Formats: sequence, structure tokens, C-alpha cells
Amino acid sequence: MVRLASLLLATMLVGTVASPAAADYHIKKDFGGYVEEYKAKYARIRDTGERVIIDGICNSACTLVLGIVPLNKICVTPRASLGFHQAYYDKAWTAGVKVTSAAGTAELMSVYPRGVKAWIASVGGLTAEMKKLKNGYDLWMIVDPCPEEF
Repeated sequence: MVRLASLLLATMLVGTVASPAAADYHIKKDFGGYVEEYKAKYARIRDTGERVIIDGICNSACTLVLGIVPLNKICVTPRASLGFHQAYYDKAWTAGVKVTSAAGTAELMSVYPRGVKAWIASVGGLTAEMKKLKNGYDLWMIVDPCPEEF
């Protein structure tokens, strides 16, 4: 009986040690959505230890990844593009009119890391219009390029 328990314990330990590494999470064409949904999704990704590869468009609530997943677990490819704007209420509640939310925008800003906040300030702050941060020096000051891409 003790031998069986030891065998089971050894099998569980080997399974734990030999388990495959966490997979990469790729962002290729994400135009954003509801802030709370993105916060929950990125918290799950952070907790699994997955690496996030931004390999295309990451706009609006998608950019919350930068403040939720540790930056050392995120990288960008040459195709990366981030888009930032003020938060706004769901158009279903505002008769289809884009109405910005000061509280929602403050919440976004509270999540972003210092480098993102500095870039946003350098381009005049968040507005209702999308401000793009494309691949290059300004982006690399915030997020490292993916080593396998360069």
C-alpha cells in the first residue's frame, strides 16, 4: 500500500515537472471591447504565465494587456500597432452616439504602466480619436521586440 502511494506520488511529481510550458497568446487583430472583460481575460493570461505576442492590431481595451500582464511577458513584432482613446459608454445606451466617460478613461489610465502613460502624455493625452503607436522606437521604449522576429 505504501509502495503504491509512493508510485502515485512519483507519477504526479514527474507529471508536474515534465508538463509543457505555457503556450503563447497571440494578438493579431483585436479592436477592443468591454474593459471588464479584457481585465478578466488578461488576469487569466497573467496567472497562467503565458507570453503575449502582439503581432498586429491591438486597439482600445486590448491595450490593457500592457498594464495587467507583466511587460517582461509581452513582446511585439514588426506588425504590432497599438491604438489608444478615451473610454466611452456602450453606444447601445447612448442612442448610437459616442459619449466619452471620464471615469472609464481614468480607470484605463490607472491600469497602464508608466511608459504608456508617458507616451500618451507626449501625444497630448487621450481623446475621443484613436492615437496609434506603431512598431518602432516609441513602442520599444514600452515593450520589447520579440527576439525571434529580429
